[in-house]
Amino acid sequence: MTKLVLLDSASLWFRAFYALPESMTAPDGTPVNAVRGFADMVAKIITERRPSRLVACLDADWRPAFRVEALPSYKAHRVAEPDINAEEVPDTLTPQVPVILELLDALGIATAEAAGYEADDVIGALATAEDRDPVEVVTGDRDLFQLVREEPTAVRVMYTGKGIAKAEFFGPVELAERYSLPVDRAGPAYADMAALRGDPSDGLPGVAGIGEKTAAGLITAVGSVEDLLAALDDPADTRIPARSRGKLEAARDYLTVAPKVVRVAVDAPVSLDRDDVLPNAPVDLDRVRALQEQWGLSRSVDRIVAALS
Repeated sequence: MTKLVLLDSASLWFRAFYALPESMTAPDGTPVNAVRGFADMVAKIITERRPSRLVACLDADWRPAFRVEALPSYKAHRVAEPDINAEEVPDTLTPQVPVILELLDALGIATAEAAGYEADDVIGALATAEDRDPVEVVTGDRDLFQLVREEPTAVRVMYTGKGIAKAEFFGPVELAERYSLPVDRAGPAYADMAALRGDPSDGLPGVAGIGEKTAAGLITAVGSVEDLLAALDDPADTRIPARSRGKLEAARDYLTVAPKVVRVAVDAPVSLDRDDVLPNAPVDLDRVRALQEQWGLSRSVDRIVAALS
């Protein structure tokens, strides 16, 4: 079946960087473990998933102002240089990212970003606007589970949290089963459950004393975060157990802003650098081979070129 594959690019190259040794180097000694790992993953995705269209989605802003304004703790612990809002990234990964982007360009694989937004938002905008092909989102970030749906076009998540060789596929049914959520609104329910549960890696405090299981039960019984807040204001509403009501009330200020932070901004103004149709050969093979030689990418480039063919 023809499909559109959307890559959470940074998620993949971070995983490649930590999965492969820095002893993988270019002829000049520069580490290229992330480049080679990323190329190998993309080659495997193309070979096994056979998309007709593919977009590598990028962060134009890893910590968007609208999310920080709503919740100042958002990713605050990952800021390396506050003056320029720079993310803490391993020194040997940073110079590899431009090489990855140059390789994608030479291959003719589309990239996309949106000024002031994260890659998650780019993926969400492209996935929810799709009206032709089924969509597969490739990511190691559970936040994107919120995008799964059946209609009007199916959106699935290929979750690489345990590595691409052990990738798991999530649609509404699988998501509902894994987290005990209502299948008819599994994606949106996941986002609201995640807001209640919190995520320390993103600086989301969650609701103190509310774990994942309780959060899923509340969202299933009551609805969205906004529905929970409305239920708190209604003394006659008995859907929230007494033991949870006080915890939610104490977190009211957080819950008021959490949806804006946790939910993907599907209205992000996405810009693609080229058509998203996956080419059946590199658009600039000479440049691909030059990059292969310069950076010692050897079989990784051979594999991705073969995958395109």
